Amino acid sequence: MSDFVYSANPGRVIFGSGTISRLGEEADRLGVKRIVVLSTPEQEEQAGAIAVNLGARTVGLFAGAQMHTPTDVTQNAMDLIASRDADAVVSIGGGSTTGLGKAIAFRTDLPQIVVPTTYAGSEATPILGETEAGKKVTKSDPRILPEVIIYDVDLTLTLPVGMSVTSGVNAIAHAAEALYAREANPVISMMAEEGISAIARALPLIQANPSDLAARSDALYGAWLCGVCLGSVGMALHHKLCHTLGGMFGLPHASMHTIILPYALAYNAHAAPQAMQRIARAINQERAPLGLFDLTRKLGGQIALKDIGMPAEGIEQAVDEILAKPYWNPEALARGPLIRLLTAAYSGELPADDLFQR
Repeated sequence: MSDFVYSANPGRVIFGSGTISRLGEEADRLGVKRIVVLSTPEQEEQAGAIAVNLGARTVGLFAGAQMHTPTDVTQNAMDLIASRDADAVVSIGGGSTTGLGKAIAFRTDLPQIVVPTTYAGSEATPILGETEAGKKVTKSDPRILPEVIIYDVDLTLTLPVGMSVTSGVNAIAHAAEALYAREANPVISMMAEEGISAIARALPLIQANPSDLAARSDALYGAWLCGVCLGSVGMALHHKLCHTLGGMFGLPHASMHTIILPYALAYNAHAAPQAMQRIARAINQERAPLGLFDLTRKLGGQIALKDIGMPAEGIEQAVDEILAKPYWNPEALARGPLIRLLTAAYSGELPADDLFQR
């Protein structure tokens, strides 16, 4: 076995059905008494209902979280937190709300409790991506990692099938890149394959029956594992592509990750054959890029950037931005292949490996 380094991130995870009832108990364990609850505008009512479990500990609700964590939104939330003299935040929802909670914690070091209602997985990472002036900047810091995650499978039962698919494949992307990350190690690789497998077997069952509690449990379990993977090793081309496109064009986060993943894998297929074998095995397909593309298509997920608002004229501009500050990647990054990658993803053509070779 090759030498490796494995660093475990601290954090407490409560997983099960009905676990939201323990929210107040977890707040007491942290010793916090004045909590601001965070959500998106769409989940304000749900967040308010969940906040009942906090009782008098809730001193405010900020329902303004947005995709890609704009810094001006964070400042608005910070103003409310300061005015209420809050000593913690509870983030209820998906990646947008979790990102806001992380941005606040990074600036204040306030403890966080996260209650995920999607399969984003970002709640398990010490990574924050913030957007300002059309650019998304990523940072990692121990203050960003939430202290407690409460996974309640019941809260995912009403997640629409379409959102379940894109959120689930978004989570798979975290684990897929972990398998060929520069810091890859056998512990994280084991978790990555298990996480991908759990989500891949759950999504078709959720499509057939959105109320399938066992399938929902598998998907949420897999999302947690995939998030742990993302938070434990570095990122590569897939996440650089998504961070760039999200910051420049404001594309919907989960859909964008779902569309880009097969093409990023195809770009790296020759340079990371063992990772591709493990992904293919986890999704029960012969080839990882085409297998994920077909899985998404069969589940009704979007497969083309043009369908989520990507402008065709932005492809070369995005590639220039990627090459200006590239992430490490197993396959060398070059302008021509990257343009071909984004062109293929724009139109939704099959992610053939040889399309991206120099």
